[in-house]
Parts: sequence; structure tokens; C-alpha cells
Amino acid sequence: MRNVIIIGSGPAGYTAAIYAARAGLKPVVITSSVEVGGELMNTTDVENFPGFPEGIMGPELMERMQAQAERFGAELVYDDVTSVELDGDVKRVSTSYSGDFEARTVIISTGSAYRKLGLDAEARLSGRGVSWCATCDGAFFKDQHIAVVGGGDSAMEEATFLTRFASKVTIIHRSENLRASVIMRERAEHNPKIDWMLNSRIEDIAGEASVEGASVLNTATNERTELPVTGVFVAIGNDPRIDLFRNILDITDEGTIWVDGRSSRTSIPGVFAAGDVIDPHYRQAITAAGSGTVAALDAEAYLAAQPEPIADESEEQAAAAVTEDETVIV
Repeated sequence: MRNVIIIGSGPAGYTAAIYAARAGLKPVVITSSVEVGGELMNTTDVENFPGFPEGIMGPELMERMQAQAERFGAELVYDDVTSVELDGDVKRVSTSYSGDFEARTVIISTGSAYRKLGLDAEARLSGRGVSWCATCDGAFFKDQHIAVVGGGDSAMEEATFLTRFASKVTIIHRSENLRASVIMRERAEHNPKIDWMLNSRIEDIAGEASVEGASVLNTATNERTELPVTGVFVAIGNDPRIDLFRNILDITDEGTIWVDGRSSRTSIPGVFAAGDVIDPHYRQAITAAGSGTVAALDAEAYLAAQPEPIADESEEQAAAAVTEDETVIV
């Protein structure tokens, strides 16, 4: 029996693991088999995470967080969760290849996934001019022409933010009707650095090592334009990874896991959630890390209030082995 199972890695999962491990809870972190470290593994320079004045590569930041968690005793399992049983005092988490894990508490930090355009070039140029985070990558495009894809509030916000750096920002939207709120749309419309390509979609992104342009099709006229951009920011939505928990935990109208106020407590006692999976607004590495801290502290408080003493499975197994090896002298 474990004390804590953490589902997911990334800033929230690793920070929860650091705090839980330092508290002596010996957490097991089920990281995923292919997406270890979360979305930051697809980011190049991270300049807005405190403590790194010169910036740090996204993968390196995640590797450091992982090493810190392991230093304090967190166990990492590189596997995917296939199902969960969260009711009752004992929680069960099943994986593809590593079997089942049982624990008194579970912390969910499965993050979210940016919606993508579905272009072959999108994956090739991710982190090389194609981005899903203006606050993360906007500063790399100083005095350049950038495209922003989307028509909602997030796209307007991204485009407006990017005008701080870019010489020009072109908003590309598949319809002539924007989903953005009036205030956000007007703010973008009144910005002299922003122009528009409505009723349009990106058909392809040029470049091998970096973005060198985008092919844009006007769906009303069938006219194709080669747009000379060096960056493409995709802002067409974000989906929290909640599929495993959709019919088990309470879900908000925004599609995130419901938690009680500023805590990480979900609708099931002993189950906590942290990071992008509960955050529809900010979705930053630092806010996810802070959320992971809250989850670990909440889990520790929950365990301390339980009638059974906190005991890690490995300690129980060791004690059983010693008992079996004891020689009784009469």
C-alpha cells in the first residue's frame, strides 16, 4: 500500500512529488510512457520561470525537477494509466505494463493538450517557430511578422500581447465571425500592428529548421496567399486531459476537474488535482508548480488525519522479510 500516487509529470506532478517525498511519503509518479515532462518538453527557451535569469530549455527544466523529486525518494514509473478506482479508502490505479498500484491518496496532474491544426509541418516546426504560448515564446520574435490562428478571446489576447515584440501580427480565422468578446475584439481591431485574414485557414507552413512562411487559403474566394511570417502561434483552444476521470470526478463547465476553492481537493476524499487539469485560465509552468505544492500539502494533511499510521509499502515488505528470516531461540 502506497501513501501517494501521482498521475502525470510536468511542473505540477514533479513539484507535488518533491513536496510529498520531502514529507517522507515516498510517492510513486506515473509519468506517461511517451509524454514524460508534459508540454514544456516541446518548448525551447523558458525565460519566465523564476530562478533562471538567463533562461533555461524546457526539457532541461523538467529534467531538473525530475532529478530533484528522485533525490528525495520519489519513484518514477514510465507507463500510462489505463483506469482508476478512486472510491473508498484505498485507491487503485492500473497501468498498461506495470500492473496495479494502490494508495491512500491520488494526485492528478495530467495537464492539458493544446488543440492543433493537424498539419504535418506543425509537429516538425514545434518549438522552431510554431508555438501555442505567446507569453512563453513571444520575446523571440522581436521585429518579426507573426501569424496568430484563432478567433476567440485567447487568440485576441495572444495577438495583442505579441504586438509588444512583433513588427506585425496577422490574425487568421476560419470564419468572418469572431468568437471573441466585444472588448477583446475591439482591443485587437484598434491595434495598428494587427491585421486580419478572415474566412481563411493555414494550408501549410514552410521551413525545415524554422518557420519561413505560411500558405493561407481564403475559403470564400479560394485565393491562396503566401504569408511571409517567421512565427505561427496557434490559439484554437486547449483541452484538459480528463478522459480517465470524466465519469468519476465532478467536472466544471470549462472542462476542468472541479476542486474546492483554492485547495486541490476534488469531489472524492483522498483524491487531489493540480496544474492545467484544474486551470482554465493561466496555464503557466509556475502556476502549475504552485498548484502541485498545494496538492502535496493537502494530501499530507489528509493522510495525517486518517486513523491508520502512514506506512509505505516498501517498509511493510521489508518488515515482513525480517520477520520471515528471524530465528527463534528457545
